Amino acid sequence: MRIGVVAPGRPIDEKVASRVQALTALTYPHVDLVFHPQCYWSSGHFAGTDAQRADAFLEFANDAAFDAIWFARGGYGSNRILDTAIPQLGPAARHKTYLGYSDMGFLLGALYARRIGRPVHGPMPIEIGRRGDHGHEVARALGWLVDQRRAVLEPGLDGKPAAAFNLAILSSMIGTPWLPDLTDHVLMIEEVSEPMYRIDRMLFTLAHATQLKGIAGIRLGQIVDVQENDPPWGESATQMIERWCAEMGVPYLGRAEIGHYAGNMVVPFGLTSI
Repeated sequence: MRIGVVAPGRPIDEKVASRVQALTALTYPHVDLVFHPQCYWSSGHFAGTDAQRADAFLEFANDAAFDAIWFARGGYGSNRILDTAIPQLGPAARHKTYLGYSDMGFLLGALYARRIGRPVHGPMPIEIGRRGDHGHEVARALGWLVDQRRAVLEPGLDGKPAAAFNLAILSSMIGTPWLPDLTDHVLMIEEVSEPMYRIDRMLFTLAHATQLKGIAGIRLGQIVDVQENDPPWGESATQMIERWCAEMGVPYLGRAEIGHYAGNMVVPFGLTSI
């Protein structure tokens, strides 16, 4: 099996790639994990210019020698290549798994909207060594990419179609042609580094988005690194989502083990055979 790694948003350090390659060699010696040189490039905030990031993604996605594309990390930027890259995806791109989360939700959503490949919300290479983790998150992602190990799936998946997004990314996609049709899907959302009032504002957008009418329910992932609110917000994340789900007219289905934390589990978009 051959897995290609690209960075449509921000770059990673070569030390990260070396550690992930070492872990892969130990656990899956038959897997060829290839980091595109673009992963280490820098152009201001980004891992190369918009054109360079789009070209790297297209090079690996359109190469039939790769079985999967693993996004190196999040960080703003993947939305800036959608209009260029998505229309240029060829036949080989339709047979791959694409795995990442956070800002990579722009690409996962756009791919799912066009039924290109198998988009999956899950950990990325940048996770190795973060939050005191010793490779468990990376191993979880590899477990799905290599042999679709059921143990790495978000435990609430029950065979119904599902999709998972960072809330800020999802709210940015609403009203655009990149948001997929999520009718009858269980929608899982998570967020990081936002004050509660901004989360509440994004939930308002979600609750009243005409494109999201018909979803089967919402599950709430981790809300972490919450920025202080002055005065204190006075409402929990669970209370917020319950209130907005009621206004939206869809059931709140409880918590989900996804998000910017060490327990981030894998959520394939669409139907999953459990």
